[in-house]
Amino acid sequence: MFDILIKNGTVIDGTGSAMRNFDIGIKDDKIVEIGELHNERGEIEIDAKGKIVCPGFVDVNNHSDTYWQMFLEPNLESLVYQGITTIVGGNCGSSLAPLVSAKNIESIQKWVDLSKVNVDWLSTQEFFDFLEKKGLTLNFATLAGHGTMRRGVLEDEMRSPNPKELNFIKKKLTQSLEQGSLGMSTGLIYTHARMATVSELTELAEIVQKYGGVYATHIRGEAEELAESIEEAITVAEKSKVKLHISHLKAVGAKNWPKMEEAISLIERVNNKDLDISFDIYPYTNTGSVLYTFLPPWVAEGGRTMMLNRLKDPGIRAKVIAEMKASVFEYDKIEIASSGLDKTMNRRRVSELAVSQHKTAEDTVLDILIASDGRVITSAELLSENNIRQALRSPLSMIATNGAGYSLAHNDTGEMVHPRSFGTMMKIFSQYVMSEEILTWEEAVKKMTSAPAEKFGIRNRGKIEKGYFADVVILDQGKIGAGATKDDPYQYARGVEHLLINGKIILQEGEFKGGRNGRIIKR
Repeated sequence: MFDILIKNGTVIDGTGSAMRNFDIGIKDDKIVEIGELHNERGEIEIDAKGKIVCPGFVDVNNHSDTYWQMFLEPNLESLVYQGITTIVGGNCGSSLAPLVSAKNIESIQKWVDLSKVNVDWLSTQEFFDFLEKKGLTLNFATLAGHGTMRRGVLEDEMRSPNPKELNFIKKKLTQSLEQGSLGMSTGLIYTHARMATVSELTELAEIVQKYGGVYATHIRGEAEELAESIEEAITVAEKSKVKLHISHLKAVGAKNWPKMEEAISLIERVNNKDLDISFDIYPYTNTGSVLYTFLPPWVAEGGRTMMLNRLKDPGIRAKVIAEMKASVFEYDKIEIASSGLDKTMNRRRVSELAVSQHKTAEDTVLDILIASDGRVITSAELLSENNIRQALRSPLSMIATNGAGYSLAHNDTGEMVHPRSFGTMMKIFSQYVMSEEILTWEEAVKKMTSAPAEKFGIRNRGKIEKGYFADVVILDQGKIGAGATKDDPYQYARGVEHLLINGKIILQEGEFKGGRNGRIIKR
């Protein structure tokens, strides 16, 4: 007698092997039998005839931690409805642990109302203990954020750490890895981390390599500097021999779209030279970025306060605007997603605001930054659909949301979230598998399951295999769809009929049942 018996399904096991029909027997939290089990019985039996059965999806570029959604809306329903069972946080250089002090939480890149933040931990182990007491909907793992550790030591000083300070960061990283972090992430596009040298990154990556972890990087530039930024990441990997993963690979801005082919070719070429390199993408052409990162890099040197002082100086402001215009970046395409301003500003385009104020788009961008104290998240149509297709075809690509988990009720905040938080996985199936046939079902599932699980060292997940944890998705092909769009993101994905996490059903017949059956995953 199994606890759950899934019968008659068409199984895509996550390895890339061809789909085939077999049954799955689940006991407690594990898959204990696979094969022809028609004479067996289960306390719960699910007839999956005509449905696809596959492993739960592993989202290795998730921000539900640093967006504080794990605490504000812990059901993470927009992820559940996509079939995601495991998320990796601590991305893009920003993690909730390890912290040097509780005040260190202020360094996280995606701003939250800190009055809602109750930090009851410093170390990674203390953070895990806190989460386990609270209960998790999805499985959760984390990377150690380079930016968080660095800011904890240097605070707002814009410089390289001295040997004593670097040794302290190394100690924090080592402790975090020993306590279960999967590796380290960097966000080199952000102000403080821009000061990080290849030498600093290599010394830290060597520690990650020693523990068998992964180095995941939001590279230094994704526009004109794309190739050079990838080469920098490769240099760190070559020197340290660490497993390298490039977060949300993209070429930003129409004039830079041709650089994507060069970027992917570079990654694939170097990967064949005994380096382990991969990257993830999301299937949308609009970005979700911090506004100041679109300015000339020197403007933000020294931190947010110095940036704002520069923008208020008429002479420096004129120089900034001249460089913005010379960059051919399409500032008028930017929309405000969230900011420190009145929420009525959200969803408004820079071009619309510029016209109403009789100003240029560049002037308007700087005014918005000053008025919001530099805290603005934006959305803009800056990516190429053909580049998405090209990236999907690469054997080194994985699918990740680069988003967070939300409920439909979040719409009441007025925040314009990115549709990737609601639709990523189902959009891959509906558009690139079923409609355009860019990927086969087997290829797409592997990019969401075993490939990310194996790269990030997540054991016994990502496959339908005997002895693996029972994280299982049952899909109804006829219902698959991702309604979320840039203008109307608050729509749950369709097509996931059942979702099991560690052997418990949390989504049944397309309806969220709730429950806290997620686990902490450690390296």
